[in-house]
Amino acid sequence: MRMLPKPTRLLPPFVAALRNPVSPFLQVALLLLLAPAATAQRNPRIGYAFPAGGQVGNTFEVRLAGQFLDGVDGVRVSGGGVEATVLEHVKPLTGRQLNLLRDRIKALQEAVKAASREAREITFIDPAATNVVERLSRSEATQELAEMRARVANPKNRDRENRQLSEDVRLKLSIAADATPGTRELRLRTATGLSNPVVFRIGRLPEFIEHEPNENPAGPTRVPQVPAVVNGQILPGDVDCFSVRLKQGMRLVAAVSARQLIPYLADAVPGWFQATLTLRDPDGNEVGYSDDFRFQPDPLLCFEVPRDGDYRVEIQDSIFRGREDFVYRIALGELPCLTGLFPLGGPDGETTTVELAGWNLPVPEIDVTATPEFDGIRMVPVPDSELSWNRLPFAVDRLPERPEQEPNDLAENAQEIELPVILNGRMERRDDRDCFRFNGRRGQDLVAEVTARRLESPLDSGLRIFGPDGAEVAFNDDHEDPGAGLETHHADSYVHLKLPADGPYLVQLTDTQHRGGSAFAYRLRLSAPQPDFALRVVPSAVNLRPGASAALTVYALRRDGFTNGIELALSDAPRGLVLNSGRPTWIPAGRGEVTVNLFVPRAAVGHAPVAIGLEGRARIAGQQVIHPAVPADDLMQAFIYRHLVPAQEWVVSVFGRPPTPGPFNRVRAALQADKAK
Repeated sequence: MRMLPKPTRLLPPFVAALRNPVSPFLQVALLLLLAPAATAQRNPRIGYAFPAGGQVGNTFEVRLAGQFLDGVDGVRVSGGGVEATVLEHVKPLTGRQLNLLRDRIKALQEAVKAASREAREITFIDPAATNVVERLSRSEATQELAEMRARVANPKNRDRENRQLSEDVRLKLSIAADATPGTRELRLRTATGLSNPVVFRIGRLPEFIEHEPNENPAGPTRVPQVPAVVNGQILPGDVDCFSVRLKQGMRLVAAVSARQLIPYLADAVPGWFQATLTLRDPDGNEVGYSDDFRFQPDPLLCFEVPRDGDYRVEIQDSIFRGREDFVYRIALGELPCLTGLFPLGGPDGETTTVELAGWNLPVPEIDVTATPEFDGIRMVPVPDSELSWNRLPFAVDRLPERPEQEPNDLAENAQEIELPVILNGRMERRDDRDCFRFNGRRGQDLVAEVTARRLESPLDSGLRIFGPDGAEVAFNDDHEDPGAGLETHHADSYVHLKLPADGPYLVQLTDTQHRGGSAFAYRLRLSAPQPDFALRVVPSAVNLRPGASAALTVYALRRDGFTNGIELALSDAPRGLVLNSGRPTWIPAGRGEVTVNLFVPRAAVGHAPVAIGLEGRARIAGQQVIHPAVPADDLMQAFIYRHLVPAQEWVVSVFGRPPTPGPFNRVRAALQADKAK
């Protein structure tokens, strides 16, 4: 996570410019040049979708809320197999529009009152258009009055407390019977381009939606069958209750998706909907409760049912907050649920036998062939199950691997190792210590890195390295990985140092919170630096008018001291799209980010959004290395922290007509034309 820049940078650029002692001419020039940047902040944005998922083969309505959604006319869902139609867009009336509406109501009311009962036609002057006389039949006047009064009374037509949720869109959405289950991204297409993505889940379970009021004593929403998924929204002070018939011996899994659907809220502490889940038996007694699962904010409740009866599931916010975007999904039933893997990774291209932990699993272990899917990670599902609720990450690496061997709690019985190596181990119990010894040389470049929390392990590692004389030469608790955009506690440790002397070195790994157990797995890498990089490109949706450009930020996530320059290039892009007017584009050596412009020619024709790619090329140890940039969005958490949240697609939308050239655009266009000659 990243802190916001200094307060002076929080001001819009043109305001900050006006505060500087520069000439009026330069101030005007800055205003004109930076105006597009201010306008770009009004990109279409959606805050939530409800329900945030659906069953294959079904057609249903989905409601969304957001801002700057004028001209919404289409929907894009990643992955295919989904069709959607926009049914309605409701945007709040401005103060001027409300006043004009009230004036028209008053004028029409007075005209109706003044007309005789026998008059079939009502004549009045429209207050919004001076001296324009309108004539309506009595029935038309009566109908229009009713419609205008309804618009004024409708709270959706007023400015709302949360401006970012001020506009409503209603969709009709159909999921094909053969659509692949999984997590998708849903975006709206508007007159000014494509919106940000929101999470949308597709599954095979029956889906139900809460019916308000469903809190006690009003009575819970009945869930007629399990397994199923129930969908709801928590409003201020709300408690949603569901009644479900369970049988003795069932191994119930109740898994909440809330923060998984909307990872960050900019204006709420801690930055997401913090759900709690309670299970009550037929007598109303609390028999299960969860407010999170390990370090994940979303609750997971696993319960063996002791007797038949109607049980009640209750969900609420932990501190009784609530609003429209507190959207949730609860998967209920005897669902297979993975809670852990061991080991957490394996060598690239090889098959590793992996132990599975969880509930309702068909087998205790599986063989995983380590082939990376994303950023060196492969996602592992429950095998042979169409009702699999979740998947867990499995790391893929090319270094030699060894299992940790107990006992190794003390320096006297430390496990002897040779570098390079990746050690797969666990903190088996509270206050466990895993110690490893290797022989080092003075000046040797060493990296010691723990990967645990980033692989869904609850371990909060502490890493210490002791030299030949027994003195501590390095320690690390938490190390931030900006590529882990969904993590808020960067609990994995990282040390990079040059060894001070020849001799035996001791590496000690602990859990800083003194916890342990079979779930507290880790991967410990001890090796020379492995210089490399990853890329993130922000935003994940780029909206362009013909002849215009959009500013992008490309982040270089440098690893193990990699400092070389990185050349950027588009891939799978339509003809005419270029970076920086076709000039070579680089992230300079040592830099962590660069701003680039994506240009589209004036002759371009507006088209449906298209997914494209960006890749970076760099030389590492004399070899060219190419990595794709992962699309991401820069999201704020709780007023202050910022995170690069990965998206599934990097999408470009070309819309509208070319902009009218202003003085600066004309100069730039002339320079480009001259260069083209």
